[in-house]
Amino acid sequence: MPEFSLPSLDRLQSRLGHVFREPALLQQALTHMSYLQDFPSAGQGNQRLEFLGDSVLQLILSEALFELYPDEREGALSKRRSTLAKGRFLSLLARELEIDAALRLGQSEEHTGGRQRASILEDAFEAVVGALYLDSDFATARRVVLAWYGPLPDRLAALLDEENPKGRLQEILQPIHGNYALRYEVAHTAGAAHEPEYEVNVYLHGTLLGTGRGSSKKLAEEAAARAALPSLAAGGSGSSIG
Repeated sequence: MPEFSLPSLDRLQSRLGHVFREPALLQQALTHMSYLQDFPSAGQGNQRLEFLGDSVLQLILSEALFELYPDEREGALSKRRSTLAKGRFLSLLARELEIDAALRLGQSEEHTGGRQRASILEDAFEAVVGALYLDSDFATARRVVLAWYGPLPDRLAALLDEENPKGRLQEILQPIHGNYALRYEVAHTAGAAHEPEYEVNVYLHGTLLGTGRGSSKKLAEEAAARAALPSLAAGGSGSSIG
């Protein structure tokens, strides 16, 4: 397996928006423990930096959300922070930044798909945050990390749409149309009893907003709500419907 290459490191630093004064910190953040099994003299793995980066990330997000939502209580702020710091989303950010391409993995881990494994990408993302903090200071780490996220309200809206599309749809339409304007209706069922497929339509005052399919009514309803959301977002929260 080739050693870590400087061109890869340079490209990643460009994606991160930070040139490391100590490139060895970034190199360590990208070093999975499996790499050290193949190259025992390659230095340290990223576990300690992951530990530090997790805490730094939590503080960055906590401070940013505290400033963004001055009227929200602790529980709501905690929920938003959890959404932005959960592993699956951190692995997505790692891919956006191309951390996956720069990872140092052992041969076995490489061959079994470790470069795309969400848990490895999440750990590497947090380790890079830790390395960034040690290489600079909290203010710099905060600025750089928040640039990776982009506008937090936009990220939160997209994540909530994905995770709870029915709740998001209700949240958009309820202020204009009331609590009971939405109706979900099973339009079609297919498949064997042990492997059914449901097709569900969601209506607003009789107007079809979206159709979804799933292996249960719940999943089909969520898919229908998810299908309805883009048109409502483009049309300005549904004020022209109904």
